[in-house]
Amino acid sequence: MKRYSFNSNGLELSYVDAGEINNSRRVIIALHAHGMEATTFAAFTEKMQSDWRIIALDQRGHGFSEHAKTYTREDYISDILNLFKHLRLDRAVLLGNSLGGINAYQFTARYPDRVRAFIVEDTEVNINADMSFILSWAGTFRTREELVNRIGPRMLPYFEESFRKVADGWRLPFNPEDILKSVSCVNGDHWSDWLANECPALLLRGKDSRVTTKEQMEKMATRRSNTYFRILDGAMLFIRII
Repeated sequence: MKRYSFNSNGLELSYVDAGEINNSRRVIIALHAHGMEATTFAAFTEKMQSDWRIIALDQRGHGFSEHAKTYTREDYISDILNLFKHLRLDRAVLLGNSLGGINAYQFTARYPDRVRAFIVEDTEVNINADMSFILSWAGTFRTREELVNRIGPRMLPYFEESFRKVADGWRLPFNPEDILKSVSCVNGDHWSDWLANECPALLLRGKDSRVTTKEQMEKMATRRSNTYFRILDGAMLFIRII
């Protein structure tokens, strides 16, 4: 996976690409959750790259992308559109986890001709999230162990691979204050976007998810045409898309 960058309305965004610019394979654009980054999809890419070109974006304020002043819904959607334009892509499959899932179905609602299909994991349409607990993760920690202890064992598996070693210690690649700005824009009722079109969709939920309910995701699948819902044991497994 090679790393590249592009400009989105004055913001420098980073992404990794497992294929060459003129590669003829079908494309999946992968969009991570809050606090994660493009390399979250490294194992997925390894399994899928013989058949698919995987492009994973460090969304604004995450990974190696620049921090932004705003994190509105339109900001994220514009970033995805500008990635399409930068890559000269006409269409792609969108794959999104949590924040990335919301961005995927809202982008599809606005630009249906750009999306072959989308896959969303642990993503709902009535959202009332509270991530204020991450404010204590801000700043630089003297040792890696101090950062590990601050995050705690429950959340550590999600963020450990993103740790950054800097001159005066260890830190995360995002600012918690930025995440809270983003979450405040995500919260709300997004049914109209979810139901805006009928392109193929795969809706995934981990059986042990703490951020979604089986009832709401079943309702999402029932109300939207051409939508398939699957529950997977424990952590999300990789699905081969046909």
